[in-house]
Amino acid sequence: MRARLPCVLGLAAVLAAAGAARAAPACDLEAAGAAAQACDLAALDRRLRLNDLQAIGSHNSYKRAIPPDELAAHRARDPRGADALDYAHPPLAEQLRRGLRTLELDVFHDPEGGRYLHPPGAHRRGYPAPPWPGADLARMRRPGFKVMHLADIDFRSRCVALQACLRELRDWSRAHPRHAPVLVLINAKDGPGGPGAVAPPPFDAAAFDALDVEIRAVFGRDHLIEPDDVQGAYPTLRDAVRAGRWPTLGEARGQVLFALDEEPRKVALYRGARRSLEGRAMFVNTDEASPAAAYLTLNDPVGQRARIARAVAAGFLVRTRADADTFEARAGDMRRRDAAFSGGAQFVSTDYPWPDPRRGAYRVEFPAGGYLRCNPARPACRAPGHETSAK
Repeated sequence: MRARLPCVLGLAAVLAAAGAARAAPACDLEAAGAAAQACDLAALDRRLRLNDLQAIGSHNSYKRAIPPDELAAHRARDPRGADALDYAHPPLAEQLRRGLRTLELDVFHDPEGGRYLHPPGAHRRGYPAPPWPGADLARMRRPGFKVMHLADIDFRSRCVALQACLRELRDWSRAHPRHAPVLVLINAKDGPGGPGAVAPPPFDAAAFDALDVEIRAVFGRDHLIEPDDVQGAYPTLRDAVRAGRWPTLGEARGQVLFALDEEPRKVALYRGARRSLEGRAMFVNTDEASPAAAYLTLNDPVGQRARIARAVAAGFLVRTRADADTFEARAGDMRRRDAAFSGGAQFVSTDYPWPDPRRGAYRVEFPAGGYLRCNPARPACRAPGHETSAK
């Protein structure tokens, strides 16, 4: 394992000592100095591993709101589709500052630059000029990966260029060197676009190579937790994960890891002829039997509850979703959120880490508050005297 930068964890409250019934005073696991000593964070840094944590983060983390007139035009054609797009997030650094520890970026290949300058928009009549504000227009014209949800209607982004998103995350991370590890999910968008939209070029092996280069160009190897770091001398990545070789909390502080959240065809292109993920920057979404198995996307915490529990117990990282398409928020339905928490998936994504006044009180945070805690489904977090919960 490479030497790690010092890092953060915002778990927060070490509870009762062994056998005691009452909770100890809450302590901030991102603390330093005397506060960290009072909570014995050094002991937790040694004992807990990355897969012993449970974190909440945002889905489509870059997303800006669709303007009201465009959303209304889309709703006139597709009411359910418009409802599903009616949410937005603050800038990435603001989300991280408020405690989120997983982000999701939808990435479009644009090797020549300018491919997505002219979206048709919800009105399907285009715009008098490219609808990119300020410096974003220059970024859209340059070659490089772009970040947006849909290239036709829902294209407004907090950081339209992948490098801009990554630099924002890197700069925040450097400024907060005790942060808990942050998982960044990457969706590689291709396939036909909507009516009037340009089709993204397909992701092939060369595009995935370029994606790895772009990630490493921003972070550098010493800022990343990569598959080779976990695999070490084990024959496969899966073998290492099953043997409990995720980095400790102390080793993972201040670090970022990436996962390619894609279907089997794209995962196979990314892996190529590798036995696991040797030399790659990202983990991949795959099944538990694969030699590359370390991370799984299991987005239905109700229907996939048993599989999530087995995967977490076996040592894998799992991401699930607390809500989708604004449905739970509109209905005030907490069942999926609660299943995501209790099922043990380490990363829980939501469109509502904070309430939307239009949706009532629906929000996704842990019962004790906050967005990071020791995972109740992991044995290290069930040991007497070692329970932790989010602040």
